[in-house]
Amino acid sequence: MDLYQQITDQFINALEQGTVSWVKPWNNTSEPLRMPMNASTGRQYSDVNVLLLWAAAMSCGYPRHRWLTFKQALDAGGNVRKGEKSTLVCFFKPMKRQVLDEAKQPVLDEDGEPLEESFSIMKGLRLFNVAQCEGVPESISGMAGEVAPEFEPSEEADRILNASDAQIDHVEGDRAFYNPVADRIQLPLQSQFDEAIGYYGTALHELVHWTGHRDRLDRDGIARWSGFGSPEYAKEELIAELGAAFLCAHAGIPGELRHEGYIENWLEALKGDKRYLFQASSAARKASEYLLDSLPANHR
Repeated sequence: MDLYQQITDQFINALEQGTVSWVKPWNNTSEPLRMPMNASTGRQYSDVNVLLLWAAAMSCGYPRHRWLTFKQALDAGGNVRKGEKSTLVCFFKPMKRQVLDEAKQPVLDEDGEPLEESFSIMKGLRLFNVAQCEGVPESISGMAGEVAPEFEPSEEADRILNASDAQIDHVEGDRAFYNPVADRIQLPLQSQFDEAIGYYGTALHELVHWTGHRDRLDRDGIARWSGFGSPEYAKEELIAELGAAFLCAHAGIPGELRHEGYIENWLEALKGDKRYLFQASSAARKASEYLLDSLPANHR
């Protein structure tokens, strides 16, 4: 089975088992919501890997979003406990090759040197959560001095909303939506939300939709809208769900599933197209990066 299919099947299983990777996978953790990161390098994972690692953390109840390769655990002075199972993620390895003409001969540049083209190949990588390891130092495991804070209104989430310059109307009622024709977001009054978490999850979801306008990221589900319930809009909903989850993670607040009704559509699409998840997560990353790029440099 190819790697695209393996990872898609892994995500399908998470949806079918109810361990949807952005539905509070951090409930059982002792740290605030974080983007998954490599515990050795400090580098955050991105795209589909975020979803896979969140799903694994939720399913297994791992207390932190820190991950290592088997070798990194050994290099840190520890090891992976016997019997622990790894989580499959992927990375794209950059490659180069000579450009060939129709006769399979090298194409030369104006200096007579062979032309090269860049491409990438996808490779699998096996990771272990720090909770699966023993003997690693606290600087790697993240165990030292961490206390889960109570949720409070998020200054960072407010910065994201304000920096976007999106037109947001707060109206008393029970509807939240983005109108691409008027290019405006409508939200209920903040006082209608029992918790700030519900407000930010809703607001950031609609803000991701806002990025799809033809004058911004020009996504099909918004710029060429074909109706609620259409395959294009179901995919747009997945993009908005994932993008809001990424932004919630950036702001350090929990996210929650806003549109459960689309899960059946997503499962059908995922089972029919092994690249569907990769496309949606890539679009969600672009949307979240578009919004984060609007922040002042010292808040990115």
